[in-house]
Amino acid sequence: MGGFFGTVAKASCVTDLFYGTDYNSHLGTKRGGLATYDAEEGMFARSIHNLESTYFRTKFEDELDKFKGNAGIGIISDTDPQPIIINSHLGRFAIVTVAKIVNLEEIEAELLSKNMHFAELSSGNTNQTELISLLIIQGRNFVEGIENVFRRVKGSCSMLLLSEDGSIIAARDKWGRTPIVIGRKDGAYAATSESSSFPNLDYEIDRYLGPGEIVRMTADGVEQLRKPEEKMQICSFLWVYYGFPTSCYEGRNVEEVRFTSGLKMGQKDASQVDCACGIPDSGVGMALGYAEGKGVPYHRAISKYTPTWPRSFTPSKQEMRSLVAKMKLIPNRAMLKDKRVLFCDDSIVRGTQLRDNVKVLYEYGAKEVHIRIACPPLIYACPFVGFTASKSPLELITRRIIAELEGDPDKNLEKYATTGSPEYEKMVSIIAERFGLTSLKFNTLETLVEAIGLPKCKVCTHCFDGSSCF
Repeated sequence: MGGFFGTVAKASCVTDLFYGTDYNSHLGTKRGGLATYDAEEGMFARSIHNLESTYFRTKFEDELDKFKGNAGIGIISDTDPQPIIINSHLGRFAIVTVAKIVNLEEIEAELLSKNMHFAELSSGNTNQTELISLLIIQGRNFVEGIENVFRRVKGSCSMLLLSEDGSIIAARDKWGRTPIVIGRKDGAYAATSESSSFPNLDYEIDRYLGPGEIVRMTADGVEQLRKPEEKMQICSFLWVYYGFPTSCYEGRNVEEVRFTSGLKMGQKDASQVDCACGIPDSGVGMALGYAEGKGVPYHRAISKYTPTWPRSFTPSKQEMRSLVAKMKLIPNRAMLKDKRVLFCDDSIVRGTQLRDNVKVLYEYGAKEVHIRIACPPLIYACPFVGFTASKSPLELITRRIIAELEGDPDKNLEKYATTGSPEYEKMVSIIAERFGLTSLKFNTLETLVEAIGLPKCKVCTHCFDGSSCF
């Protein structure tokens, strides 16, 4: 997916920029980048590093002295190298994006036909942030250019632009699929994907940008350049999986939503278990809520080895995903032996992690293994936000089972997405049987939306029910 951070201050911004960007590291593992603008010298400084074999801080700590100025933007990117710096009729600017462009090839062909060119190729492919910048410079000003992005891009795109007047323009995706949160403290303002960037840097949440809203930040304040749209489709998976527990989107805290979701499941669940456990990291909040709702103790029967292992959704190769899924979680035999254990997890995507974990749990003495999932089954691939490395819907375990049952992975999807339907029950029972589970239950869409606390019409649930605004 990816996350960004930008700040404008009356003093040097470099320390806040460095740590604020780092606090988005859970959102991506491919590239990290920083850019600052030094008004005294009239110069941009930029650096981009590969993060696939190490972490953001280790790559940038030794070169922080090269960055100077009171304004800067940073990115943890799961797509292309960023930031890029553009010189155009709008002036010079640096740009970072959190985006997924479904129609990239179509826009690319059109721009090439107009004699434009792409210089920032990434692994031989067009850098989507450069493509977005080319759409922006077709406008007579930044607002008009960003609106051109909103009109043209299918998928999603939120962005930060650092201009040579020392200000930062923040523009949230037109449908609000990905968030931007504005923070403030004495002498500085910041914009970020994750509000968890703020507390340790002494920022307070000032506001949440609305869908399609555009603002300009200076050290003295925030100026609205474009009003927000009425309609919103913020990604529900932010609360289920992506988000750091202390982050808030639309005023709803990630951990609170996970806890509430688990609480509601525990209150309704008739299964007899000895304890509830969370699959680290994003299953922990749900398990704590489940334990309270069910009235059973919370135990740590699995711990994540946090110093070195990243999240398992990011590697592009299945072999590496399987290795990460296995190696990062360490079971505790003492907490498993002879127990009926219920585990809470965020989702089942491919089934890789579930298969490896359940086998080990039984080997370590668990008498029963129950699984509760924070969201409904993932039936549809996401065309809006890049939350997995999947290239095909058939990488979803649900679609593979549907293909086995129907002879066609695209047949009767609505029935399989409907909680309680015969097709839904059959699919869930096959997943449970395939992995040797005592029981398997998914959260309902209604419970998830209720836990989030926003109207259903403002939350994107496409991956669960196929709903779409295209």
